[in-house]
Amino acid sequence: MPATSRAQVPAAERAYVLTKSLILSGQLPGGTLISEGEIAERTELSRTPVREAFLRLQAEDLLRLFPKRGAVVVPVAPGEAEDVLELREALEGAAVRRIARREEPLDDVVPVLAGLVDAQREPARTGDVVTFAEADTAFHRGIVAASGNALAERIYDTLADRQRRMVVQAVRPRPDLLDVLVEEHTALLDRIAARDADGFAETLRAHLDATHRTMTGR
Repeated sequence: MPATSRAQVPAAERAYVLTKSLILSGQLPGGTLISEGEIAERTELSRTPVREAFLRLQAEDLLRLFPKRGAVVVPVAPGEAEDVLELREALEGAAVRRIARREEPLDDVVPVLAGLVDAQREPARTGDVVTFAEADTAFHRGIVAASGNALAERIYDTLADRQRRMVVQAVRPRPDLLDVLVEEHTALLDRIAARDADGFAETLRAHLDATHRTMTGR
């Protein structure tokens, strides 16, 4: 980040963004102990803004603070992961049912979602797990956004951080899965284009089962 740009960003925000990025990308896996001094050194900041950032991340359930010892990255618990998956199925399934009921053509939906699938192809080809996880989240969020239900979209946004962490956790040990996920996303898009809400729900369940539930044994 250029010096002029860095100066415009509050110190605590810089510490927050860096630490959160390290957690969501899997560079700081669940259970990792980190210190204020470590992040202060990386960001070239004092410990005070880092402490503020840690408190904010604790409020988001990404860190658990231990006085005089540091902070531990909170892992995504199996039970919490299943909760996220159930919410995703409910919200995305409801979104597609609403889309399927529209009388007008889906010319403002299908091309946008197709673009979000295409954005996954390059990170899948290069094995860029972090960028792929961001593109994956954008596609699934795009489905909910396309329904026009602003409340559902806001609720879905609260799952974004956990969703990205879960994708990184699932695909990092299996980089060959990236191309498979792109094809599964294409199949989901085909169901939307066909206004096949039931077929979408079945395909989504299989997609989430294969990607995430096999990792937790559920």
